[in-house]
Amino acid sequence: MKGILFCFLWGLAVLTGCKKPSGDDSPGPDPVVPEAETGLLTFMPAFPTANEEITLRFDSGRGNRELHGYAGDVYAHIGVITSLSGGATDWRYVKTEWGENTAATRLVDIGNGVYELKLKPRVYFGVPTGEKLLKIALVLRSADGSKVGRNSDGSDLYVPLFEQGGLHVRFSGPEMQPLFSPQPSKLVYAPGETIELTALASTSVELAIHVNGNLIGTDRGTTLRATYTFTQSGEHTFTAVATESGKSGEAGFSVLVLGDPEIAELPAGAAPNGVTFMSGGSAAVFALTAPGKTSAYLLGDFNDWSFQPESLMKRTPDGKHWWAAVDGLDPQAAYAYQFVIDGTIRVADPYAELVLDPDHDQYIPGHTYPNLKSYPHGKTSGIVAVTTANEHRYAWRTQGFRRPHPHDLVIYELHVRDFIAARNYKTLVDTLNYLTNLGVNALQLMPVNEFEGNSSWGYNPSFYFAPDKYYGTKNDLKQLIDECHARGIAVILDVVLNHTFGQSPLVRLYAENGRPSADNPWLNTEARHPFNVGYDFNHESEYTKAFVSDVLRFWMEEYRVDGFRFDLSKGFTQKNTGTSESGVAAWSAYDASRVAIWKAYHAFIRSIDADFFVILEHFADDSEESELAAEGMLLWNNLNHPFNEATMGWLEQSDFKRLFHTEHGFSAPNLVSYMESHDEERIMFKNLAYGNRSGGYDVRQLNTALKRVEMAAAFLLAAPGPKMMWQFGELGYDVSIEENGRTGEKPVLWEYNKGPRRELYEAFGRLIGFKTHNEIFRHGTFTYQLAGAVKYISLMHAGQQVVVVGNFDVVPRRADVEEISAGDWYDNMGRQVIRLDEGYAKSLAPGEYYVYSKTALASR
Repeated sequence: MKGILFCFLWGLAVLTGCKKPSGDDSPGPDPVVPEAETGLLTFMPAFPTANEEITLRFDSGRGNRELHGYAGDVYAHIGVITSLSGGATDWRYVKTEWGENTAATRLVDIGNGVYELKLKPRVYFGVPTGEKLLKIALVLRSADGSKVGRNSDGSDLYVPLFEQGGLHVRFSGPEMQPLFSPQPSKLVYAPGETIELTALASTSVELAIHVNGNLIGTDRGTTLRATYTFTQSGEHTFTAVATESGKSGEAGFSVLVLGDPEIAELPAGAAPNGVTFMSGGSAAVFALTAPGKTSAYLLGDFNDWSFQPESLMKRTPDGKHWWAAVDGLDPQAAYAYQFVIDGTIRVADPYAELVLDPDHDQYIPGHTYPNLKSYPHGKTSGIVAVTTANEHRYAWRTQGFRRPHPHDLVIYELHVRDFIAARNYKTLVDTLNYLTNLGVNALQLMPVNEFEGNSSWGYNPSFYFAPDKYYGTKNDLKQLIDECHARGIAVILDVVLNHTFGQSPLVRLYAENGRPSADNPWLNTEARHPFNVGYDFNHESEYTKAFVSDVLRFWMEEYRVDGFRFDLSKGFTQKNTGTSESGVAAWSAYDASRVAIWKAYHAFIRSIDADFFVILEHFADDSEESELAAEGMLLWNNLNHPFNEATMGWLEQSDFKRLFHTEHGFSAPNLVSYMESHDEERIMFKNLAYGNRSGGYDVRQLNTALKRVEMAAAFLLAAPGPKMMWQFGELGYDVSIEENGRTGEKPVLWEYNKGPRRELYEAFGRLIGFKTHNEIFRHGTFTYQLAGAVKYISLMHAGQQVVVVGNFDVVPRRADVEEISAGDWYDNMGRQVIRLDEGYAKSLAPGEYYVYSKTALASR
């Protein structure tokens, strides 16, 4: 937190005790940490300076408790805030890189989960004499970095540093959180509760404690204690003041005493979640779903982030929703706001379309997101929402876009971060001609709603209505979609609704020990299936169904997208198969409850847009997938392994017959088949690293490997049904998925767009053109032989016939294709008419392939 809790003052309190110990008239020594002082991070002496030794003690049983019960070494990731720092997150002189374990940063285990570190700040950090040290900044971590000790709100830890010889004062009681601006660990009280106060001064002075501006006790010394009992609701501010010889020092904090909310129905026309503007934007109703909570406050720019009486939200009679009306708004202004639930839980609006992150927004380039509203530092902590009544609306220019038939889809899966060096939508718009020339008719974006951090694959979502600012503004995204439609390209969003991550308000509103609590309306306390990350949604909950429906409707209507690819769709179940990989078979088995969930979501989507693409990453039993396909849903069909085995020239596991929907028991080709996606090792990497060879033919040679990818693409695109390709596969991208970590940033290699790699791009373009411009690839009846070295596909429709045949071995092989009749055929890749014999008994060189047809195929 960047400041103390600022609240509006309207309560009263009663002093029950505040006095100096009897018979003690001496000033006493400079204070050290009193024995009663406890907390997540305590320090000795009580007023540490930059040049003396400090003892830090970290209690793993407090804060976020990630290190509680951990048995290994604990290390500090530690730096310092100085007079040259730009703010709370601008650590300087950081001792180690993340994950680097050194003796200097290892804490000593002193028992009971408490760890100790001793240091002299200026020497320890190596800070030059002229630079003033203000605070020590740190987090504690396990040796492998998988567990990180922080404040309970997930923020970093800070220790104040004081000037030598100055007059200083602070509260050591109640227990304080080591935030950038310290505040009590307990912020909320009820009338009748008592608070224990201890004020410390750096030298013997006149000490006084005030409550709500009223003097309640004073004495001379280094320590002043008091006991205070609350009698009324509202905000209570405690201030300690030290004075001596004309000098003074002051410290303070605020706590909240909760009152009872008013019970009232939502105003007419107000939505039960998010912001509903009224009166031309000069008024608004802010609403939140939070059943079972005691109180909710609305804080924001409009009330200076203070707990005013009118900021206490009303509760609906059914107990499910909270709301507050705000008047006097400027319709053109952007307002930041938060909800404070039960006095302690600060969350941004889960329905916000823009959020501000105090830790990560500073790293977003100004040209990517110009004029981003400043974070309200010093007034609150954590992520805040932003809303504007009359924000600039995007003017759509493409009307009446006609989507491709789902069986004609050629989807280009793309990650904005790793596709263009600028990493923003504006530059991607300028690059769309590359996709248009390639001939793809759908762009699938990896998750673009707000996720944790900046650089990510996006499968760690936190806010579902807000596009992540790392890629640009809301209108930049709309322009990208608009420009795609103008070029005949549909836009499909990868959406992640199996799980959410810890920044999500849906997690933070109902959490216990760092995970969803048993009363969480949306989330399971424990995941119900293997391969779950984050926190698992309960799709049988009425609250989850309502939330998911709102998310889907929003993106369909506000952003005019054409489809969703649902990540980990097999996880939409409450059937508990455990999280172990040994449970995968049971998880994948037919699940009637999961089928019902998906049919309901699909029906909801189709009620809004009957032609909307619904694509599932399901990988369940064929019987289940077949039932979903019969409803019109499309199912991901991962053929990476057999295709890559074939391109490498290893034939034993190279049968890709499941390219055809009949092998799955489907009545229609509702399979999105692919040989690469974001989630597999790159085909060209494995070709060049592990390819087979014989004599002078070597798959590990670049040109040979590229031609084999081309041959594989011919087979992929020939089978009826939608297809997908991963970005730069058409250029033979060969950087391993594991480079810089699986989900880490990968090099953007536009220099590949030339020479033999460009030839592969051109070949992909022709093959895609064949699929999208010839009905036979949608309606053709087919036969195939896709095992072994020589593989072929034969399609027939309305007097046309297409045969794709190729040799995936590394030695010559004889091809026998009975479906080929004697006569003239057109070689579509060689662009010439050739004469073929009955049965096509022909020797094919390794990697040699053909796309034959009775008449030339259209490609544009």
